[in-house]
Amino acid sequence: MKNPAKILTRFPKRALDLDWRLLLLILFSVTFLTYVSLSSSSTTTVFISIPSFAPIKSIFRGHVPSIHPPVQVANRPDKPLNGSRIAVCLVGGARRFELTGPSIVERILRVYENSDLFLHSPLDSNAYKFLLLNDAPRIAAVKIFNPKPIPETPSEARVLTARNSPNGIQGLLQYFNLVEGCLTMIKAYQEENNFTYDWIIRTRVDGYWSDPLGPENFIPGKYLVPPGSSYGGLNDRFGVGDYNTSVVALSRLSLIPQLDSAGLAQLNSEAAFKAQLTTQKVQFTTKRLPFCIVSDRKYNFPPARFGVPVAAISSPEPLSGAKCRPCNPICTGSCVGPIMNGLYKGWSWTEWANNSVELCDAHSEWENGWEKLFDDVAGKNLASMRKKVWGLSMGQCVDGFDRMKKRVAHWDGPTSDEICRLGLKSR
Repeated sequence: MKNPAKILTRFPKRALDLDWRLLLLILFSVTFLTYVSLSSSSTTTVFISIPSFAPIKSIFRGHVPSIHPPVQVANRPDKPLNGSRIAVCLVGGARRFELTGPSIVERILRVYENSDLFLHSPLDSNAYKFLLLNDAPRIAAVKIFNPKPIPETPSEARVLTARNSPNGIQGLLQYFNLVEGCLTMIKAYQEENNFTYDWIIRTRVDGYWSDPLGPENFIPGKYLVPPGSSYGGLNDRFGVGDYNTSVVALSRLSLIPQLDSAGLAQLNSEAAFKAQLTTQKVQFTTKRLPFCIVSDRKYNFPPARFGVPVAAISSPEPLSGAKCRPCNPICTGSCVGPIMNGLYKGWSWTEWANNSVELCDAHSEWENGWEKLFDDVAGKNLASMRKKVWGLSMGQCVDGFDRMKKRVAHWDGPTSDEICRLGLKSR
């Protein structure tokens, strides 16, 4: 065999240098074009740690293009709704927001990161917990107000009933004002910025979301609500629709005169909600949704025909807005069917088949050790948010709200000091 060194000496050194440079150039070009091709593919996601890839750093003369991995949300849809404009209307009192708020941020707001958040809530000793919304990607407007009695009109007195409402007709008017007030905020923001939202999500502050809100729930021309908990009408604890259907659904106060003209009377919240849609010829549909309403209220167990079942927050299937709390369930498996079958389906009933619901005995206060029960269900990240709120100092609270105000396009509410002092003093 001939000596390789002698073979190499037949080629001029300058030619060898040129060949190696050409080979390196070809190799780099192929690698780079492959990377670009894969990165631009709509069906392939490639994660490359560019800072550790020295040749590319040198080519870009020290400047490396930024690559941000998506927020890690379980079952998060890829590019949901193709960049549609979405408003998220969040209403209600903050009560247990340290439990529910982080789930709303993670499983709605971060799923639809281009959505704009609108918060409409009364000022109370729990309002300081809204500090958790600093983790929301975008906040368009916040209104935190001192609640005052709403004068009752003759048409409202005829259309609405105080029956089964904890605070009578005034309670209904306050709730309707929260919902429609949020719509007013959305309309003002649209007019100011000269555009119209494609979709509006309306959800409650006290809703705990166990999984993300999926894009299959956005149906053009139809308003979507959860099944169950209908109380003679439609479940009004959540809704999503395109702009036109949402305007009707959220007009809880201004449509009451039309319900009065239609001869409708003695309606509770859910029945009035259904009447709004039907009188305005808005189609609606129901679909099971992965959230429940965290409640401190006490309910008899087992619930009677028109009683209210309270689900364990650990229940394995979507609860569609049923009342819930963290508990060691007292009724599971074969125990559930007889109780749920005894409920009137058009009232407080919720889907329970296939062992999807576990029931709490909610006749008294939350049980000792509920914190660990919640943390085990919610997971480490959400549990840490609960602990963070409970450990807030006055300075941290004020600084947090000051930061939030800088992010919000429109802030209508008390000073940071007032919100924090009211909450931390009562704690």
